[in-house]
Amino acid sequence: MNPDDPLLRILACPLDKGPLHLVGPDEALYNPRLRRRYPIVDGIPQLLPSSGEQVSDDEHEQLLKRMTGTMS
Repeated sequence: MNPDDPLLRILACPLDKGPLHLVGPDEALYNPRLRRRYPIVDGIPQLLPSSGEQVSDDEHEQLLKRMTGTMS
């Protein structure tokens, strides 16, 4: 999956139905509102509510930086 994939425009978080953000190619989809990360396994997003994992405050900050393309 890449950032230009049209599938990203229609994928939504299974919990709040909001948009997800790609973190790294084929790494994960991230919902910054709920601070939940959903893995991508063999190119397939795992979007069951039970597949998502809560991230720590530090990881959330790191993911936000990666999404915006800034590094400290």
